[in-house]
Amino acid sequence: MNAPQEILLAEPRGFCAGVDRAIEIVERALQKFGAPIYVRHEIVHNTYVVNDLKAKGAIFIEELADVPPGATLVFSAHGVSRAVQEEAVARGFSIFDATCPLVTKVHVEVAKLAKEGYEFIMIGHKGHPEVEGTMGQLDHGIHLVEDVADVARVQPVQTEKLAVVTQTTLSVDDAAEISAAVRARFPQVREPKQQDICYATQNRQDAVKVLSPQVDVVIVVGSPTSSNSNRLRELAARLGTKAYMVDSAEELRTEWFDGAARVGLTAGASAPEILVQQVIERIKALGAVSVRTMAGIEETIKFPLPKGLKIDAATGLEISQRMPETGPGAH
Repeated sequence: MNAPQEILLAEPRGFCAGVDRAIEIVERALQKFGAPIYVRHEIVHNTYVVNDLKAKGAIFIEELADVPPGATLVFSAHGVSRAVQEEAVARGFSIFDATCPLVTKVHVEVAKLAKEGYEFIMIGHKGHPEVEGTMGQLDHGIHLVEDVADVARVQPVQTEKLAVVTQTTLSVDDAAEISAAVRARFPQVREPKQQDICYATQNRQDAVKVLSPQVDVVIVVGSPTSSNSNRLRELAARLGTKAYMVDSAEELRTEWFDGAARVGLTAGASAPEILVQQVIERIKALGAVSVRTMAGIEETIKFPLPKGLKIDAATGLEISQRMPETGPGAH
């Protein structure tokens, strides 16, 4: 077997601002209110992160009926439907919303345009919690399309006022293709002022486009449930490079590296850097390897924490964060 000589690290990779914020919300709630803290759905789609928070006292649930009265509840980064929000309030929980602000932006747009009489076409994956949360902002008038074929089948009640919204973690290229089909069928459709696909998804996909042609195999660190991680693996494969996704270093298989002189490595937006480092160590163990990070966009975006989770300034942990006015993720 020819051992790999070099690992090329994609930049950027791994955690985005929305994931950082969601994890911090759970950790701060645990710090401030003590265990247990209940979280509806996996806070982010990563096995390591979820297990780490479980060990610290977070309890992950799908049904609000499983949360005792008066408990502290955190909504996951993917967002929730209006029905879930209303039920949580009715049950009297102390609620912290870890929905990514870029998902919230889509929810706000849907609510605003619905008041103006718009119907919606949503581009996304059926059953994904973000899609359920966004579609659940309305009782009716939002139609899911997963591919170009769905666009031909969709039947809005009227087409005078029709808007398109997108799951934030889709393949940029797939979403563009489906959006083009929507525009072709409904030429007057209203599109978002800025695309709904988030800056981090876009940046990680752009990095894979640069990385793939330079390497013999691409490894994506991410959990099977992670939409944006799956898209990274698919993109590398579509560009003609062998590509595999692993939840941890244990899942690496030596035969993947046969004849691969150069290995490309990236991570989805919900995968922590510790997992990337463990994968590097495993690949290094296969032979003499140098590690190089490719040039890429530096992400500096931070999202503010919800009120009530800022720790006292006396502890030195008070964080005052605000959205930058410009930059790739300014929305």
